[in-house]
Order: sequence, then structure tokens, then C-alpha cells
Amino acid sequence: MRPMAERYGVCLKKAARSKLSACLCVLVFGAPAAAALAQAYPSKPIRMIIPAGVGGTVDTISRLIGPKLSEALGQPVTPDNRPGAGTMLGSEITAKSPPDGHTILMMTNSHAINAGLHKRLPYDPIKDFEGVILVATSPYLLVVHPSVPATSVKELIVVAKGRPGQLNFASAGTGSGTHLAGELFKSLAKVDILHVPYKGGSAAQVGLASGEVGVMFTGPIAVGPLLRAKRVRALAVTTAQRLPSFPHLPTVAEAGVLGYESSSWYGVLVPAHTPAAVVRRLNQEIATIMKDPDVQRRIEGLGANPTSSTPERFMALLKSDIERWARVIQQLGLQMD
Repeated sequence: MRPMAERYGVCLKKAARSKLSACLCVLVFGAPAAAALAQAYPSKPIRMIIPAGVGGTVDTISRLIGPKLSEALGQPVTPDNRPGAGTMLGSEITAKSPPDGHTILMMTNSHAINAGLHKRLPYDPIKDFEGVILVATSPYLLVVHPSVPATSVKELIVVAKGRPGQLNFASAGTGSGTHLAGELFKSLAKVDILHVPYKGGSAAQVGLASGEVGVMFTGPIAVGPLLRAKRVRALAVTTAQRLPSFPHLPTVAEAGVLGYESSSWYGVLVPAHTPAAVVRRLNQEIATIMKDPDVQRRIEGLGANPTSSTPERFMALLKSDIERWARVIQQLGLQMD
């Protein structure tokens, strides 16, 4: 006969497939089986779903954490890039995976944005997930292709107003943080710039570098190589204060678009009903990784801010962000479906 912990794990997988409550498994097998499963965790390689293409901000952070998490857990942590649908594809795959801790999702604040942007989602953004930890926050940079005749935010606004509907801006996909950052800029600056969604941040960067699009709000991590190669030009940062890593860049609000502020976050989610002991183990291991001076240095060097949190604080952030962006989306009239 299979060990009780293994039978408990099978029950969790069946519950996930049939959309039953995993609490039934606890009722049938008891808390000791859940504890035994957590002690045996992980029992196989872990899939880290990355809802974006290779090379973007969320991918870079994931690949910094993944190898160290593998060392800590004693099992391979395999990156699985699933770009598309404004990160909803990665969220859906995670929500429908067995709640045993062997599928984890490195998510961005687009998870919160999608909740307000779409009337119908193939998952519940809160009920189908457990928060594990917040790992980093990051501003966006407002950047332009050299073909755009603007060296400041004010000049960009003049160019956009002189060519209504002709200037375009790239995003990592409809509903992504880079999309909403652009829409908020359009609304507050009162300019007509066409949104061009791409299948992930990496594809959008290629479009920007080639001149296919002229403007983008994007993370310092992803756009750093293009800035250093002088293939794009940075005009401003989207946070309330200037960044120590880009002290020469004004904030968008400081440059004349009053009230503008936007940034992104990155955190780990797992399917709902993942055993609490497994969530705590992941939280503790990743929190330790985020204290590693080398990890902190590399993330800070790329323009992001390493951090950590309890599972509860991360879920509270997710819920508050869902409410915040839902209000913005409603005000801008952007809801889809």
C-alpha cells in the first residue's frame, strides 16, 4: 500500500483536476498526512512558470532565484517560459496545476491588473492561488527609439500632440503593467498614442529597438542592454522619486505630467490549497535567497529593489492592487471582454 503522505498527494491532484476543495483530502487523511507530505517536499523537480519570454524582467529575476532555490530544496527548479495573453496563460496553467508545491509561478503586478481589465478570467485571481512571497519591486523607465525627436517628456508630448494617433507605444501585452503605464500616461498627458501589444516584454523590446514602435514603458532590467548600446533613449522614471541608479532622470510627474506614478512588483504564487507547511518552506527558502548579498547586488544593479514578505502580506498587496487598478481601469474605460 502507498504511504499515507503519497495517497494524500494523489488526493490533492484529483481535487485540483475536479475543482474539489483540497480540504476534503485533509478530512479523509487527516492533518498528519499533510504534515508528512510537507516534510517529504519536494519529491520531484519543481516547475517555475514564467509568464513572459526569455530576457525580460520577470525572466531575469526568476533565473537569479531558480538555481539557488534548487540548491536549497535539493531538486531541480526548471524555468518554464509561458508568454502570452498578458501573463494570463501562466496564471491559468498554475491555477490548474496540482497544489503540491511542485508548480510555482513568478508573477508580476499584471496579475492584479488583469482582474480589473477582463470581465471573465479562466481562473479566480485570489481564490485559485496562495501567495508565497514578494521578491522585488521595480520602476518603469519611459524610453523612446532614436527616431522619435524628443529628449524630454515635454518634447515627447509636443511630438505626440503634433501627430495624433501616429506615434505608438509597445507593451508586453494587453493588460500588462507596461500597457497600463502607457495608458495612464496617455490619459494624464492628454495625448493620442497608439498601443501596440506584443507577446511578452522581450518581443516588445525587439519592436522598440528596431523602430517598429517609438515609445515604451519598461523595466530597467530589460531595457538596460539597449540603453547601454544607445539603441533607445530614456526620458524619465515612473516612480514618485528619482532612482539612485538613474539619478539624472526626472520622474514623469516632475517632468510635467502631474499625478503620474506607476511601478511593478514580482512575487511567487502557487495553486490554491497547497499545504501551508509547503508554502512556509518556500517562503523561508526564498526569503533567505533574497538576503544573499550577491542576489541583492545583481538585482539592485539592474534597477530593481530586492525585498521579501510573509505570504499574508503578499496576498494583502495583491488584493489592494486589484482594487487600485480596477478603479484606474474603470476611469480610463479600458475594460475588455
